[in-house]
Amino acid sequence: MNRCTSGDYAACTQCPRRCGTDRSSGKTGFCGETDEIRIALACLHFGEEPLVTVHSGSGTIFFTGCTLRCAFCQNYQISQGGTGRAVSAKEFVEMCLRLQDAGAENINLVTGSHFIPRLAEYISMAQAAGCSVPFCWNSSAYESVESLELLKPLVKIWLPDLKTLSAPLSKKLFAAEDYPFVAEKAVLWMLDNFPMKIVPERAKADYVSADGNAYRAGECKDKMVEGVIIRHLFLPGRFEETAETLAWLKEHADGKAYISLMNQYTPVPFFEKKERLEARQKSLSVIENRLVSREEDVDLRDLIEAYDFDCLFYQELSDDTSWLPDFTRPQPFSNRLAKPVWHWKNGFVPAE
Repeated sequence: MNRCTSGDYAACTQCPRRCGTDRSSGKTGFCGETDEIRIALACLHFGEEPLVTVHSGSGTIFFTGCTLRCAFCQNYQISQGGTGRAVSAKEFVEMCLRLQDAGAENINLVTGSHFIPRLAEYISMAQAAGCSVPFCWNSSAYESVESLELLKPLVKIWLPDLKTLSAPLSKKLFAAEDYPFVAEKAVLWMLDNFPMKIVPERAKADYVSADGNAYRAGECKDKMVEGVIIRHLFLPGRFEETAETLAWLKEHADGKAYISLMNQYTPVPFFEKKERLEARQKSLSVIENRLVSREEDVDLRDLIEAYDFDCLFYQELSDDTSWLPDFTRPQPFSNRLAKPVWHWKNGFVPAE
């Protein structure tokens, strides 16, 4: 079992920022967090890629804090606003087991990079307690390979972002000019260590899932049990950055991982203090803060066709913004997208 000590967070160097804060003393690092693991929500999530959601949904756990400062972050309440509460190892283990009992295809850990040493210990404890579904690491890829090595024996599925290869854009939008270099290195490590393993998964009974899809017993869908899905979000008005990123992925990841090209960029109605909002708007000025246009969607489809990836997901264009979460509510998403199991305000949801 990985053992976490206070020294892992003293003069913290857990993420590439190496901010040097003594998080073990209760001080918060750049990530906004001390050494206590804080969580906002645990739920069955039906909005992830099909290989992860499969029939019963992904058992998704959203962590508080983040190593980046994405100006457009849809989860800003938890990544930058501090929404969530501290959980013990015991409570984390129970979360994982309840998600598994609810039918989760995997345990999907969202934005936990700044907690890796302690989180590695918690995952080990959950697996020892009987959590047998694969753990999935869902991150920005702004994390060091040295930290990721702690997760190597514990995590099977990797969902990193590759947001951009432009250092100037990264500096403006994420407050991390070195993001492209760091993310490339992290993604290559994942590709080298976790080849794809896809298996057929049969529905165990007739049922209708929370997302409204009906299944018959025995119906089969592909399921990822090990491997990498690399996500890239197209930023409106920045077609060249996406073309450059897809070119890199074609060279380094084609045939080794699934590519998930997302066109769901959505302007977020931020509720923040005036000074923070003004700074955010200044950062957002480097992109066109709007929904993706139909013309851009056509161009993206042409780009996909030109690159001809072996394995790629692409969304249908939609102007529906109802999926934006509000983590102050016990149900942050629509009922179609998620089924909460635990919420930071109310704890565990009674089993049905």
